[in-house]
Amino acid sequence: MSEISNKESQIGNQKSNWFASWFDTTYYHILYKERNYREAQVFMDNLTHYLNLPEKAKVLDLACGKGRHAIYLNQLGFDVTGVDLSENSIAAAKKNEKDYLHFKVHDMREPFEEKFDAIFNLFTSFGYFENDDDNLVTLKSIKQSLTEYGFAVIDFMNVQNVIENLVSDEIKTVEEIDFHIKRTYKDGHIFKEIAFEDKGEKFHFIERVRAFTLEDFQTMMEEAGIFLLDIFGDYKLKKFHKKDSERLIMIFK
Repeated sequence: MSEISNKESQIGNQKSNWFASWFDTTYYHILYKERNYREAQVFMDNLTHYLNLPEKAKVLDLACGKGRHAIYLNQLGFDVTGVDLSENSIAAAKKNEKDYLHFKVHDMREPFEEKFDAIFNLFTSFGYFENDDDNLVTLKSIKQSLTEYGFAVIDFMNVQNVIENLVSDEIKTVEEIDFHIKRTYKDGHIFKEIAFEDKGEKFHFIERVRAFTLEDFQTMMEEAGIFLLDIFGDYKLKKFHKKDSERLIMIFK
């Protein structure tokens, strides 16, 4: 996988989807280094308590990045596998491997032979594919990778709230790099254009995420034979409200 300099990935080439290229760069992790991980840990505490997962339950962190949340889940006493498409992220995550904590490169569209008691897809790590059919394929893969009594969780943005509060232009400075960010909603997708310069070289990336609503997920889940059990609107697991909730958190099996 390679960085994109002054160009986007070629849409038709599976190996150069934008997410494969952008997520595999150091700049992605620089831009998002200030994410609230304490809030994320509180979410993991609330979620695992709600699911009442037994000690040493087998948990899959699907699209785990560098594994920060998988590591925390392991600290809570679970047998955790973290997977991600980014080879660089998994290489970094593997430095933390130990008993009951493992990482591997994996495409979420592919089901596992191994079955899990819980599968977590966190922090809007869904809806990136160029081909919409791949989103349904991913849901079916998640279902196939669960144990008979297992639960899955998708934590997605609440699209209506995001669109209504979209910040169109922003400059974010991290580690002395000025990231120029433009956000737009178009053709059922939310785009984030990221331009910056580092060490005399210009870079340009575009994040593209399908703006799935709850109704969109319900339609796909019905087609995938999935049962939607509960819906929450934030990391404290409060009730979901279409207009005001920050998140769309779905529990299903």
